[in-house]
Amino acid sequence: MSSTHDLPAQRPAAHADEPRPHTDQAGFLRTPPQSLEAEQATLGTLMTSMGASERYFAETLETGIVAQEYYKPAHTVIHRAICDLHQAGEPVDVLTVAAELAERGELAKVGGAPYLHACIQAVPTAANGPRYAEIVRAKAYRRAAIESAHKILQYAYSEEGDEDNVRSLVEQELTAIVAGTPGLRDAPPLVDDLYLDYVAELEEIQNGRQLGLSYGITDLDAMTSGMHPQNVTVIAAQSGVGKSTLALNAAVAAAKNGATVMFSSLEMSSTELMHKIVAAEGTLPLHHLTRMDALTPEDWKKVERLGRELFRTLPLRIHRPDHASLRDIESAARACARKDGLDVLVVDYLQLVEVEQNRNNTREQAVAAVSRGLKNLSVDLDCHVIALSQLNDDGMVRESRAIKNDASVMIKVERPDMDEPESPRAGEVDLVIEKNRFGPRATVSAAAQLHYSRFLDMQLA
Repeated sequence: MSSTHDLPAQRPAAHADEPRPHTDQAGFLRTPPQSLEAEQATLGTLMTSMGASERYFAETLETGIVAQEYYKPAHTVIHRAICDLHQAGEPVDVLTVAAELAERGELAKVGGAPYLHACIQAVPTAANGPRYAEIVRAKAYRRAAIESAHKILQYAYSEEGDEDNVRSLVEQELTAIVAGTPGLRDAPPLVDDLYLDYVAELEEIQNGRQLGLSYGITDLDAMTSGMHPQNVTVIAAQSGVGKSTLALNAAVAAAKNGATVMFSSLEMSSTELMHKIVAAEGTLPLHHLTRMDALTPEDWKKVERLGRELFRTLPLRIHRPDHASLRDIESAARACARKDGLDVLVVDYLQLVEVEQNRNNTREQAVAAVSRGLKNLSVDLDCHVIALSQLNDDGMVRESRAIKNDASVMIKVERPDMDEPESPRAGEVDLVIEKNRFGPRATVSAAAQLHYSRFLDMQLA
């Protein structure tokens, strides 16, 4: 938020352990908008979100909150000390913050170490730190709006200057307060600003550069030009057809090409996913990995070689959420993005993800909210999202048309031999591209080697 949110320079400075004086510029006494509880909870979150909860620290600061937005001056001092420690690469907790404030001669001014502990005790849950910070920012914005209005009133009543001076002040104050609106963005770029970058990218496309990350199926890449940042691919199929296998193959293919990938599974454990990767990459029968004494000495050598040659450097993270919530998936994805970057996020699968619902929401609306949330996340993190979806027995996507609306590419997985074991196309799979913003709708055939938990180009089978 801009510096226009600071209190007026002519106001007497408040002591760090006292609230700022009440506003009395309009002929009446009122307490400015503020929430000391939210301010304490925000600071408490920042002083407790280390280790396993480190992501809450970053997510709280990502709201844009700054020291000047606190109503209580002592909180401004504490927040500034926290940020200085963080920027210096020092750990942030109640002891280090107390030591930093003591070194500055400010610990007693903020109420001493007991007050820092009081802030920590004021935190209901650190996971909600960003929300506490948003409350603090919203209150600060209202105070800034009040201050701007008071300045305009004072100048208008003073009869100083002429109407041009009044208009200039009004424009200045309103521009400043609008510019400081939480979440307000700059104007989008003009096409002229985009043109040179566009031509450079167009030349690379025309010269044969693969625009997106590979799905691992050559014909599928040719139809869709691969996986693009800020876009969503929906892979839909009935149970048992192989949608998880296709998505996991795509995740591994992208990671082998250097992309950072997170596979979030709400259906399978990390061990089950590892079984599938080892089977596919080591050409080991999947059922041999899950049965006692089924692996030969040669099989064990393959498993060990994968550890040395593949897994040691593969930038693929497996996420098994503690709770099947969209918020948990978002938090884990943001943590990955902060640590190593994130190019591809896979969510298996949509209908298992939970969102906060009120009693009037239908299941269809809940799934639509998940779909929209993942689309927004792909834009926020500049990554590609693969979202799996279950099909009904009649082949329709369950519960929500919004899933297809949010997708850039939608692929239905169909196996001709599911109902006809003796089909001449046994061992094949059709990837039906029902929606494609990057090319035509088409059907791509691939080899289904599900005993190895993989799909292959037909010519490689």
